[in-house]
Amino acid sequence: MQPNKVLLIDDSMLMHKLFSALLPKATLVSAHDGVEALERLAEHPDVDLMLLDINMPRMNGLELLRRVKAEPPLAGIPVVIVTTEGKEEDTINGLRAGAAAYLRKPFQRREILDLIEKL
Repeated sequence: MQPNKVLLIDDSMLMHKLFSALLPKATLVSAHDGVEALERLAEHPDVDLMLLDINMPRMNGLELLRRVKAEPPLAGIPVVIVTTEGKEEDTINGLRAGAAAYLRKPFQRREILDLIEKL
C-alpha cells in the first residue's frame, strides 16, 4: 500500500522526478533542503512518510531528522533516509536520530517500494 502524502527532501531534481514516477498515487510534497522541509511540514502536517537525503545545503538531513523527532506532532512520521552516504557510521547515526530505515543510492525500484510498504 502506498502512502497518501510523502514529503521528499532532496536537493536533486532527478530524485524528485524518480519518486513522482515510483509513487504515482501519492501526493508528493517537495523540499530541496532541511529549511524548506520545515516550511513544508508546517503547511502539510498530515504527511504519511518522509524520504530524506543527508547531504543538502542550508540544513542537512540529520539535523532535520533530529528537529522533526523532537516535535511531538511530527515525531510519529516514519522517515526513510535515502542517500549516497553508505558508511556503517552514517547508517548508525541516521537510525539513532530516529529514521525508520536507511537506504543507499543507487537502489532498486522494488527495494524502495517494499520498504515503503512495510512502513
